Amino acid sequence: MRAGGMEWLVVIDMQNAFAAADSPWFTPSFGAAHERIAALLPLFGERVVFTRFVPPAVIKGSWEAYYGKWQFAMAPDAAALWTLVAPWQDRPSLDSHRFSKWGPELHRLARRADSIVLCGVSTECCVLGTALAAVDDGVFVRIVADACGAKTPEIHEGALSVLDGRAPQLVISDTIAERSRLGGGRWR
Repeated sequence: MRAGGMEWLVVIDMQNAFAAADSPWFTPSFGAAHERIAALLPLFGERVVFTRFVPPAVIKGSWEAYYGKWQFAMAPDAAALWTLVAPWQDRPSLDSHRFSKWGPELHRLARRADSIVLCGVSTECCVLGTALAAVDDGVFVRIVADACGAKTPEIHEGALSVLDGRAPQLVISDTIAERSRLGGGRWR
C-alpha cells in the first residue's frame, strides 16, 4: 500500500443526524471520533473529502421500508440534520443517499495513490460499506478505528472484526499510527 503522498482522507457523514443527542441516529462515540478527525485533517492538507448521507429525492425499493421505519428523516424540518457539524459545516461534501460513499468521484481521487484513509460514522454501516466497495474496485483502504464511531462499542468492534480479515487490501489503523506514518507526531 502506498503511504502518504497523494492519499486522500475520506471523512464519512460527520453530520448533525449522528451528533445530536435527540436524534434517533445519535452516535454516542461521535464526539471522540470528531476529536480524532480534527487531529488527522492537517496531515492530509487539501486531500480531504467530506461525505454526507442525505435522503433520496425519490424513495423507492428497499428505501421505502427504511424511511418507513425512520420517518423523522423525511420530515420537512429535518434539513438541519444533514449538515456537517462545526467547524466543517461550510466545507463542500460528496452527498449520497447510499450507505457506501464509494463511487466515481472518490475513485477519481483515489486512483492516483491507489489508496484512501477512512474515518467517520457509522463504523458498521457507511464506513464498512465504503471500505468494501473501494476494495472491490481495487483500492487499498486504511480505516482509522479510533476516528470512527458506532451506536455502541460492541457494534464498532464487531464491524472492525469483520473488516480486519480483509488484509492486505484493507488495514485497520489508529490516530497514533497515522500521525506517525504521515509525519505528524504523536497524538497526546
